[in-house]
Amino acid sequence: MLNLRKRMARIRVFDPACGSGNFLVIAYKEMRAIEAEINQRRGESDRRSDIPLTNFRGIELRDFPAEIARLALVIAEYQCDVLHRGPKLALAEFLPLRQENWITCGNALRIDWLSICPPTGTGVKVQADDLFGSPLDQAEIDFENEGGETYICGNPPYLGSTWQSAEQKDDLKAIFGNRCKTWKSLDYVAGWFMKAADYGTHTPTTAAFVSTNSICQGQQVPILWPLIFATGNQIAFAHTSFKWANLASHNAGVTVIIVAICNHPAKSRRLFSVADDGSTIEKQVEFINAYLVPGWDVIVSPIPRPTDGRGLMEWGNKPTDGGNLFLTPHERDTVLREFPEADLFIKRFLGAQELIRGEQRYCIWIENAERGDAEKIPELKRRIEAVARMRAESKAEETRPAAAFPHRFRQIQSIAKNYSLVVARVSSENREYLPVGLEDGQTIIGDRNFALYDTPLWNMALIASRLHWVWIGTVCVRMRTDFSYSNTLGWNTFPVPTLTEKNKADLTRCAEDILLAREHHFPATIAELYDPANMPDDLRAAHEHNDEVLERIYIGRRFKNDTERLEKLFDLYTKMTAAATPVKGKRGRKVRDH
Repeated sequence: MLNLRKRMARIRVFDPACGSGNFLVIAYKEMRAIEAEINQRRGESDRRSDIPLTNFRGIELRDFPAEIARLALVIAEYQCDVLHRGPKLALAEFLPLRQENWITCGNALRIDWLSICPPTGTGVKVQADDLFGSPLDQAEIDFENEGGETYICGNPPYLGSTWQSAEQKDDLKAIFGNRCKTWKSLDYVAGWFMKAADYGTHTPTTAAFVSTNSICQGQQVPILWPLIFATGNQIAFAHTSFKWANLASHNAGVTVIIVAICNHPAKSRRLFSVADDGSTIEKQVEFINAYLVPGWDVIVSPIPRPTDGRGLMEWGNKPTDGGNLFLTPHERDTVLREFPEADLFIKRFLGAQELIRGEQRYCIWIENAERGDAEKIPELKRRIEAVARMRAESKAEETRPAAAFPHRFRQIQSIAKNYSLVVARVSSENREYLPVGLEDGQTIIGDRNFALYDTPLWNMALIASRLHWVWIGTVCVRMRTDFSYSNTLGWNTFPVPTLTEKNKADLTRCAEDILLAREHHFPATIAELYDPANMPDDLRAAHEHNDEVLERIYIGRRFKNDTERLEKLFDLYTKMTAAATPVKGKRGRKVRDH
C-alpha cells in the first residue's frame, strides 16, 4: 500500500485540451479516493494528501475555461479534503489560495508539451498574480529518475478536414507539413495524437484521447498511423465506435472512439466494443492495429482486380457532354413525338440519384456505325454538335480529343448484355446496408455508380451484407457522413472465403429474396426502403437471413458484433495478401480506381 501511495504521488495527468477541467478533476478525485482508502486502512485518515495538485496539468485555448479549470481543481482539492479528512483540516489548508498555475492558456498544437510536463518534473508557476503569466522553473519530481509517470488524456476538437478554419489548417501543417503530403485530409484531432506520440519519444508515457472514429477509418489510416508507429508508439488499449453524449456542445450524441498510444505497452492489450445487444465486450489481445481490430499493423491497399472468382466491378460510363446527351422524361417524349425513329438512340440512364431516389433520366446512346442515321434527326444532330463544341473548347486537356466523337460518352467502360448489379459511389453511413441495384441490360450506368456486368447474382449477396458494410466503413474514404465507395479498395480487397457451389446457390437465393422483398413495396425507392427508421420488416428479414447464411460460411455461426466481424475480415485479408502473387502472362484491361 505504501508503494501504491508513493506511486500515485508521482503520477502526472496532463490534458492538452482540458476545457474547464472535467477530465483532470475526475482523475484527481479518483486518485484521492484510492489514497484515502490506503490511509484509512493504515489508521492515518487525517494524513495530508501526498498527491500534489500541480501534477494535474492542462492546456486550454480560451482564457475563461482555462481559469475555470484551475479553480475547479482547487475546489476539487478542498472537496476531497472535506470528504476524506474532515471540514476543519480542509478549511485550514484551503486559504489562502496558492499561486501555482498548472493550467496553461494557449494553442496546444503550437505549445511545446515538454515545457508543460518536462521529464525533469519542472513545476509550472506564475511570476505574478496573473493566473496565466509566464511560467517559472521549480524543481519537483525527477520523473525520469524517481519513477514518475505521465498520463495524457483528453477530448480534443473533432473537426474534420472540410470544417477546419485556415488557422486550424496551419496548426496541422506545423505538425505534419514536413512529414507527409496528404495531411490536409486529417481530422483536427490527429494533431493531438501526433503531439502525444512525439512527446512519448522523450519520456515514457501513455496518451489516450476521445476521438472521432474517422481517424481509424478510410484514407486517414495510411496518413496518420504509420507516422505514429514510426515514433515507437503502439496502441495500448482502445474502445471501438460508440455513441457518446456529454455536456459539451460540440459532441452531443456523436459517435466516438477511445484510443490510447504508448511507447512501452503491456504484452496484453485491452480492446472494448459494444455488442449487437448493447452490452460492452472486453477482449484481451496481443496487438491492436490502426483500424482498432486485433492483429498486427496492416494498412489495406487498393487491389486492381479481384483475386478470386467474384465479379469484376467497374466504373460506370462518363459522359463529359455539358448535359447535351441527356434528356428529361418530358424532353424524351417531345423528341419521340416528332421523331419516333429516335427511340433507337435513346436509353434509360442510371446515375446515383436515379439509383437511390428513383429519378428518371434518359441519354442519347449512339454506336459508331449508327452516327450517320442518328444525325439525320435534327434534334440529335443539334445536340451532337453542341457536345463537339463543348469538348473542343474545354480547358481540360483530356477532354478536347473527345470532340472527335461527340455522339458518344467520353469514357465508355462497358455495357451489359443481360443485367447489371449497380452500387452508388457515395452512400449515406446512416443506412444499415449498402444499397445495390439490379438493372436490365438496356440501361446505361453512369460514372456516379460502379457496376458488375452480367455477373452471377450471388455477388449481390456479398455486397448487400453486413460484413461488407462494416468492411467499407472501415477501409473506404469518407465524405463527411457518407461512404465514398471504391471498387479497388472496398470490393476487390473484401476478404471472402472460398465458396462452394452450394454456398453460391444459397447466396443467390438470398439475393433473390432481397429483390422480392423490395418488389413487394414498389414503387418505393431505395432511399425510402433503406431508411433505418422505416425499413420494411420483410426487407430487413431478408437481409438478416442473408447475413446469417454468409456469416455461417465464414465462421459457422453469427458474429457477436462488428468488431468480431472486422477481426475475422482482417485475418482473412492478411492471409489473402500474403498468398497473392503477381499474375504472369496476358494482362487484363485496366480497371479505374475510385
